[in-house]
Amino acid sequence: MALTREERETFLAEPHIAALAVDAGAGRAPLTVPIWYQYAPGGEVWIMTGLDSRKNRLIGKAGRFSLMVDRLEPTIRYVSVEGPVVETVTATEEHLREISARYLPAEKVDGYVAFASANHGEQVVVRMRPERWVSSDLGSV
Repeated sequence: MALTREERETFLAEPHIAALAVDAGAGRAPLTVPIWYQYAPGGEVWIMTGLDSRKNRLIGKAGRFSLMVDRLEPTIRYVSVEGPVVETVTATEEHLREISARYLPAEKVDGYVAFASANHGEQVVVRMRPERWVSSDLGSV
């Protein structure tokens, strides 16, 4: 059963690990990789990735991407969203701290931010405007 707009936006706002998919070009399947993301209902979705990463190059070329998040309990539920890239900007430590705090216990954030800042190279934030949604809750199947 499809979710209502409020249900799907609330679900997407929860800290799930997303599967990001982006067109990988002629003769290739879409690049699909796990990724952290940030979203607030009614807003844009954003991700962080390396400036020189394959993900970022493909997103730049395609101009759009999709995310899919799911869960198995207490019911099988998923939300998939896709849309155009509306902005790509240099990531700041504040971006890194925000997204890290979404996924990590509070006592791990500082250490992860220090590690990522020292080891991940230049990062960008890519913002996507949700344009198309697919969602379902399969109940207690």
